[in-house]
Amino acid sequence: MAKSKKKSGRKPAKRSTKSSVSSSMRAPFRTALKWALRGVMGLVALVLVLMVLFKFVNPPTTWTMWSERQRLGAVDQKWVPIEDIAPVLARSVVAAEDANFCNHWGFDMRAIRKAIDDGANRGASTITQQTVKNVFLWQGRNWLRKALEASMTPLAEAIWGKKRILEIYLNVAEFDEGAFGVDAAAHRYFRTTPDKLNARQSALIAGVLPDPKDRSAAKPGSFLSRRAQSIMDGAATIQKDGRANCFE
Repeated sequence: MAKSKKKSGRKPAKRSTKSSVSSSMRAPFRTALKWALRGVMGLVALVLVLMVLFKFVNPPTTWTMWSERQRLGAVDQKWVPIEDIAPVLARSVVAAEDANFCNHWGFDMRAIRKAIDDGANRGASTITQQTVKNVFLWQGRNWLRKALEASMTPLAEAIWGKKRILEIYLNVAEFDEGAFGVDAAAHRYFRTTPDKLNARQSALIAGVLPDPKDRSAAKPGSFLSRRAQSIMDGAATIQKDGRANCFE
């Protein structure tokens, strides 16, 4: 005779309505977070690929060039290898914008501390930072752009190296309205080529930075003339003390 099975007195547990609602609320958040992380990783991968590519291939354009082309209808820019640029022009730009270019790893801590001491009324961006901004980012002052710039600067130093960084900068920096790079600057201001510029002309071109729309190397005022003389002295100094060795 078969024994009857005893029925368990335990009732099946009911799922908590509260936990079910909580899980349904967390699911979209987890999905959004997953896609956000994928987006960030994809962006990082793209930047790395472009960094490596631009070590060998010249950047075709920049955000600033594109926006100025939309505004003006056309821009003047022709790529010139650094070997075809007068060494005194390269030294002049370094003297004007980042005299310790060869001695730092992308950030000039001394200049940053001085900017802080001065109440942040002066810039402390290195040529590497400016090159990263010009090639990958946009103009203007905001924390997002500065954060992206700071994260990409060490990559540029590691992947491109000093000489390539300076070559890119000399070819994408704006030297007059709609004139990008030293080839456009040499032709527009002095009707010559970058390899034929002398020390005075080079200092005047470097001196229009960082305000190229309000300064003219062809018609320098008293301020730019004084600045050009200071740049000439600085260019001679960095050549003498070896601070140009990383790109010459």
